[in-house]
Amino acid sequence: MSLIRRTSPFGELLSLRQAMDRLFEDSYVRSPSGAGTGADNALAVDAYTTPEALVVEAALPGVKPEDVEISLLGDTLTISGKTGSETSSDEEGYSYREIRRGSFSRTLSLPAGLNPDGATANFENGLLRLSIPKAEESRPRQIRITPTSNGQQTAASGDGSAAPADQDS
Repeated sequence: MSLIRRTSPFGELLSLRQAMDRLFEDSYVRSPSGAGTGADNALAVDAYTTPEALVVEAALPGVKPEDVEISLLGDTLTISGKTGSETSSDEEGYSYREIRRGSFSRTLSLPAGLNPDGATANFENGLLRLSIPKAEESRPRQIRITPTSNGQQTAASGDGSAAPADQDS
């Protein structure tokens, strides 16, 4: 008979806890690919801003542009559509068919300061790119600083030094 020395009685419990965490994470957090309803069919999107617009991108491989609907009502953007593809193969008396049908939808709340009337959408190689321009009043503006010296405005010269501005006498 041999003795086995254990360094910590909690080592096995920790591995059991990690296994249970993994089980719950796989069951409830991650959605199985290609199956399910409701939130599992939500469309994944990337949204980012540029100085001119808010851009929303969605990868829609195998979806035709005419099967996608985009609606913008107030500050709510909804992208929805349907998929339907069918593959069939007959080999040596065996039939193989795979039909994938379903729908997807995603609703986003948009920030204030956008001009929805100028929105444009492009669909190229399975990538939907929606651009909603920012309203003029919400775009950043460059404000120039006028230097003053002793309470009077000075004009900047080409060498970087400031000279007093012309005064009317």
